[in-house]
Amino acid sequence: MLELADVDAFYGNSRALQNINLRVGAGEFLSVLGRNGVGKTTLMRSILGLMDRVTGRLLLDGADISFLRTDQRAKAGIAYVPQGRGILPRFTVRENLMLGTFAARASKGLEEWVMELFPILKEFLHRPGGNLSGGQQQQLAIARALLAQPKVMLLDEPTEGIQPNIVEQIEEVITRLNREHGITVVLVEQNVAFARRSSTRFALLEKGRVVAKGDIAELSDELIHRHMAV
Repeated sequence: MLELADVDAFYGNSRALQNINLRVGAGEFLSVLGRNGVGKTTLMRSILGLMDRVTGRLLLDGADISFLRTDQRAKAGIAYVPQGRGILPRFTVRENLMLGTFAARASKGLEEWVMELFPILKEFLHRPGGNLSGGQQQQLAIARALLAQPKVMLLDEPTEGIQPNIVEQIEEVITRLNREHGITVVLVEQNVAFARRSSTRFALLEKGRVVAKGDIAELSDELIHRHMAV
C-alpha cells in the first residue's frame, strides 16, 4: 500500500529525516510515536510532498509517487489532517468540507456517511469554521479529508488540545474508519494507550530515524520509557 524506502527529508540544507524505511499494508493502522521534535510531523509532510527536498522512494500501491506534486498525491489517494487542523476560518463549514471533494476521484459532494460520523457539523453547515471550538474544528478537518475518498489517511496528533469529552469521540471515529471502512491510517500520536488500542503496527522515531518498529504487541513499556519518557 504505502512504502517509504531510504527516505531522507530536508529543510533547506538541514537533513530532518534519515534513511526512513517503512511499509504500511492496505487496511493497516500505523502509529508513529516519539518525543517532540524527533521528526514525526516531518515524516507526514514528506509523504504528502510538503518538504523542501526528499530523496529516496515513496510508493503507493506499488507506483512511485516520489515525483508527484502534493495535489497529485492527494488525488492518488493520500489525505492529510495536519497538526493545527488547517481550517479556513472565514469559510463556512460547508465550504471547508467542499474543499475535500476537489481531490476525490469521483466526487459525490457531502457524502451522508461522512456527515453521520460528526452530526454536529450538519447543524453548523453555514457557520464560519473559525467560530467552531477546537474539537469541532478537528471533526471538520477529519470529515474534509474523508470527502477526498482517501486510501490512506495521515493524522498528525488529532486529539492535541481537544476538550476531553470530544477526544474519546475522535478516537472512536478514527478506529472505525480503519476497522469498518478499511481506510489505511498513519497516525502521529503521543497517547500511547490510544495507539495500543487501535493500531496494528508502530514506528518509534528518534532524531529523524526509525529506532524501533513492528506489530503493536511488540511496543513494550521499556521501548516507551527509552524513547518517549521526558
